Amino acid sequence: MTDLILILIIGVIAGVMAGMFGIGGGVVMVPAMIVFLGFSIIEANGTSLAALMMPVGIFAVIQYYKNNYVDLKLASIFAFGLLAGVFFGAKFAISLPSDILKQLYGIFLLYVSWRFFELKLKNKEKSETDEISLEKKHSIFVLIPIGITAGILSGLFGIGGGLVMVPMMVTLMRYHPKKAVGTSLAALLLPVALPGVLEYYNSGNLRIETASILAVGLVIGSILGAKITISLPTKTIKRIYSIFLFIMGMDFLIRGLWNYFKF
Repeated sequence: MTDLILILIIGVIAGVMAGMFGIGGGVVMVPAMIVFLGFSIIEANGTSLAALMMPVGIFAVIQYYKNNYVDLKLASIFAFGLLAGVFFGAKFAISLPSDILKQLYGIFLLYVSWRFFELKLKNKEKSETDEISLEKKHSIFVLIPIGITAGILSGLFGIGGGLVMVPMMVTLMRYHPKKAVGTSLAALLLPVALPGVLEYYNSGNLRIETASILAVGLVIGSILGAKITISLPTKTIKRIYSIFLFIMGMDFLIRGLWNYFKF
């Protein structure tokens, strides 16, 4: 019973982060399952992806859509790229030694932490109508590779892919961060993680019951997270997120190196 409550709490916290930052929530669930539930990193990745495969962010997306913070066309293109890339990420993760995977994950989180800390709006008061049009600046041949990259990282680290899509939308496409978050969540609504989930399931690295409970928590938390992001200043949200990622990145990197060098 205690484990069930803990799993639900992890899901809710991950959902809040997902709703706030446009991620799937795997960046919270994967390390939490390893630290608090004793999962291996591969099991945590597979279980996280399974939880993210369900449309857990639908109510959060509705909140963003009502506030004009969703680009459905872009979300559809990214979803296609995610579907194409997640299988290869899962295959690669399963073939890697766990210590190397932990180090790669730590470096990845530190990089994203730095990116979010550095990202700043050129004009805080810029309206949605001032944003550069996606159709004028970026073709589908540029956008699909971004989605594929997000999919590969999703399968590799058990995350939703938003950690790639949101920074790309803010820096490369000059999207308002809140619109980038809403669009990222919309791209993750479809079962884009299915190829990766099947790969983890076939290798015996997926716990369906845990994934189901996490999904319930994700739904609850994502609604709250969306409301927080819509109401708070963008700069404040990015600073909080970057600090969280820095702590988690250092944890994974140090533990991976410790296991590698210990005798």
